[in-house]
Amino acid sequence: MFKENYNVIGVMSGTSLDGVDLAYIKFNHSENWTFEIFQSETVSYSEEWLNKLKNAIHFSHSELEELNSGYTKLLASIISDFISKHNLTEIDAVCSHGHTILHQPQNGFTLQIGNLPMIRDLVNQTIVCDFRVQDVQLGGQGAPLVPIGDELLFSQYDYCLNLGGFSNVSFNENGNRIAFDISPVNTVLNFYANELGFPYDDAGNLAKSGNVNQDLLKQLNGLDFYKASYPKSLGMEFVNAEIFPLMHSFSIDVKDKLRTFVEHIAIQIAKICDKPHAKLFITGGGAYNRFLIERLRNYLPTTEVVIPDDKTIQFKEALIFAFLGVLRLRNEINVLSSVTGASKNHSSGVVFM
Repeated sequence: MFKENYNVIGVMSGTSLDGVDLAYIKFNHSENWTFEIFQSETVSYSEEWLNKLKNAIHFSHSELEELNSGYTKLLASIISDFISKHNLTEIDAVCSHGHTILHQPQNGFTLQIGNLPMIRDLVNQTIVCDFRVQDVQLGGQGAPLVPIGDELLFSQYDYCLNLGGFSNVSFNENGNRIAFDISPVNTVLNFYANELGFPYDDAGNLAKSGNVNQDLLKQLNGLDFYKASYPKSLGMEFVNAEIFPLMHSFSIDVKDKLRTFVEHIAIQIAKICDKPHAKLFITGGGAYNRFLIERLRNYLPTTEVVIPDDKTIQFKEALIFAFLGVLRLRNEINVLSSVTGASKNHSSGVVFM
């Protein structure tokens, strides 16, 4: 499917459970890849679905099968409504990540729900989905997948940082694209904001009003994950097994926990993005956390921090999965072994025509 222009819908649901991100994008390929986001929106989950997705990590095999079927139908409905609402008629493909429930690459296993074959008939469009499984089968981490987009769409920046449920970064090192997860972000910040009765910490103001607990900060920074070399990736398993037990062991004010964790995030990112006079491109919901960005700037005084327009901040992952789908339709490499640790570069994703 080699063309110069592609009109596709990118669909992404992240671990922070903000909802389903959808973006209708036109890609052009002449000398270089360019893109324009035309329509975009986030569809929030109902309380029922939020609870299901939060608890699914504990589901049995049969419960997961039922969840996968139900979620595929939900996703198909959301996509169909998006197409109808915006009167989209020129669509080459819908490129959907699904929602990660289990991510255990060390056990050769990853599960993204919402990618069952029925989605093709429910949406009545070509679907490209399930981008992670093949990489895990090839010995990779199945993540992160965004770096090929950073390489081909945002090459003018030294570091591309996404602040979502987790922070992840990609950059060039010795001619290779390197990328990995750095630390949890909104998976933890949202949890403690919820404890205070807020859906999230707006602009980081709750954290800003707290104090750093130096002992907790030291123990967070001392976790083994941060000593491991890349490729490496994070899932809720890490947060539930390592972060929350440690955070819960401190009987301190919730705002102090938020303040300490923001400092932890900034320190871990600054350790990685440490090239002097660099350009750091930041996307994801955490880009709106002004206090976190302020702490990052504190640790990276010579770095030019670039925060793009709202559409790119909010929908970069949907944009990239749309792009991964286009590359898959062209049978071009969309997953880099230098990033995931797989045995080879490859073109990943299942196509339902």
